[in-house]
Amino acid sequence: MKISKIFLYDEPAVPQIEINDLAKFLGREFQVDVEVRRSLFQHFETKDEVFEDLASCRIFNIRIPFEKHKPTREETGSEEQGQSGSIVLYDGFELQNIYRDLIPASEFSHNEFHLAFTTRLTCSYDSNDYRYHGRAVICSNPAIISTTGIIEAPAKPREYYLKIYEKIGQGLNLDRLKEEFRERFLDYNDLRLCKAARTYAMQAIFYHITGMPFCESKECMLYNAHWQEELIRMLEAGRLCSGHQAALDNYRKCSA
Repeated sequence: MKISKIFLYDEPAVPQIEINDLAKFLGREFQVDVEVRRSLFQHFETKDEVFEDLASCRIFNIRIPFEKHKPTREETGSEEQGQSGSIVLYDGFELQNIYRDLIPASEFSHNEFHLAFTTRLTCSYDSNDYRYHGRAVICSNPAIISTTGIIEAPAKPREYYLKIYEKIGQGLNLDRLKEEFRERFLDYNDLRLCKAARTYAMQAIFYHITGMPFCESKECMLYNAHWQEELIRMLEAGRLCSGHQAALDNYRKCSA
């Protein structure tokens, strides 16, 4: 699958993704034109029904497959104003369908690829353990990268959770605990989110090109990190494995 153009949709609430630098990086890596746009809902005309559809994608029971519900007026209103407050879970594939419907068919021609950032926590249902899991990236076209998912989906160090259980009855100071583990996981407003954005963008684009986004090498940008420390190791390496680098080099040659 060849890509003729990439459209990036910003998430202005998270400037740490450094969308313009990401565009330059992807343009250089895939030798393709990259256009940066405002958020998907700002760039395209958004009708009131879209916010109701967004609210209907919320997950209320992580133990059962997706069931669309009739959202309340408050839920719809919070979507229109921009989600805030406690973390809300969304079915990533239902969310993806809404995003796809917003993009005109004319912009899906000639292999245009759309990648949208969002603060909404995207999830997918796993039939192996019968529950929803948070996801940092939902692949296909359009692809979605959840900045909240980058932070919440890969698990924090086991010692972090043990200390929470240990301190919960003694007056937990979460800010102090986060500071103690600061180097071992990403947090909100983290400057490392720019590198994470590059990593998950590469996974989304490789999936679009090859149908296989992940790698077995823990230092490859395409590794499917389940732990924050694995993700940080990938970010520090900041490269593809030799096999995927060769695949990218070959893609460039074929695209020239």
